[in-house]
Amino acid sequence: MLIDLHTHTYPQSDDSFMSVDDLIDTAKAHGLDGICLTDHDWFWPMDRVEQLSRRHGFLVLPGSEINTDTGHVLVFGLDEYVFGLHKPSFLHDKVVEIKGAMIAAHPHRRRFLEDPGHKPEAREEMLERAHGDQFFQMCHAIEGLNGRATEVQNSFSHDLGMRLGANMCAGSDAHRLEQVGTAATQFENRVSGLADLIDQLKLGKFQAVDLRNGSH
Repeated sequence: MLIDLHTHTYPQSDDSFMSVDDLIDTAKAHGLDGICLTDHDWFWPMDRVEQLSRRHGFLVLPGSEINTDTGHVLVFGLDEYVFGLHKPSFLHDKVVEIKGAMIAAHPHRRRFLEDPGHKPEAREEMLERAHGDQFFQMCHAIEGLNGRATEVQNSFSHDLGMRLGANMCAGSDAHRLEQVGTAATQFENRVSGLADLIDQLKLGKFQAVDLRNGSH
């Protein structure tokens, strides 16, 4: 199954320019099998998500992109924001408590600078520094491919994932309709609900797919 794990809608994410209904229609048109709604520090009520799934005849799953002191994290399983989630260790404890899953979103951010990152020695230093960040050990996967990142940025994220030995997924990180259908995650097994998604993320039975050229 091909699922976009990273999307944003308006007004839940104030930097998005698309409604949830338009997002779903566009994802269907691109041949996706499902999407995750991961608005910034926002939690979609399960009944609303299930209503969207029924109305569109399409798999819609709830998640959230949490802004932490270390970076952004896609979280699945939590259903409300509580003070302290901005602390990675606190967030991790909460996710463990509810048996959820965490993905490090666009891991190149805060860790890679294209200048001086174009120099091999500087890039290597950045990779090593990121490799030593315990934050990534808390996550079940990292976003090795982000639909809004540049090729150079995604290359850094991919190389970091390889060095970490981490499972790597992909998401469009779409904030506009034209960004939908750029990247997604191919799951080996069927995902029919949130529990299935969390199980598969923990098992690592997936791969990142660049829908712009079909590579992964």
